[in-house]
Amino acid sequence: MKVETKLKEMGIELPEMAAPKGSYIPVSRTGNLLFLSGQLPTQNNALIYEGHVGSDVTLEQAQEAARLCMINALAAIKATIGDLDQIKKIVKVQSFVNSAPGFVSQHVVTNGASDFLGEALGEKGKHARTAVAVPELPLGSPIEIEMIVEVE
Repeated sequence: MKVETKLKEMGIELPEMAAPKGSYIPVSRTGNLLFLSGQLPTQNNALIYEGHVGSDVTLEQAQEAARLCMINALAAIKATIGDLDQIKKIVKVQSFVNSAPGFVSQHVVTNGASDFLGEALGEKGKHARTAVAVPELPLGSPIEIEMIVEVE
């Protein structure tokens, strides 16, 4: 099944890729690999949640934010290569979770991203992963996720 058809069945419409918030490019391509800059959980260029997971943001909200990061990542991929069906494999996902002191479920937060990729891309969405706690993130975001993607 085509990726965009699957996304539509899931009720997802990819947003336009937002302009970078700093001096970088959203996607860097070398050969058949795409290195995606960190994606934030934004809609209409605004964060959907702000603050530390475990105090300001619930686990469930953080999982939703992780999912939104992946929707934004797919939008960045589409803007770069034009066709999501050119994705061969999500190679690696690296998740940074803005964590309150004592919050130790970064891996569970990041499941929101991993589960979405598996649902949207099937076998192509299975990946290696890192999920780490950080004390702060840009704009007060609760999560930032970057990826390495192999394409045709």
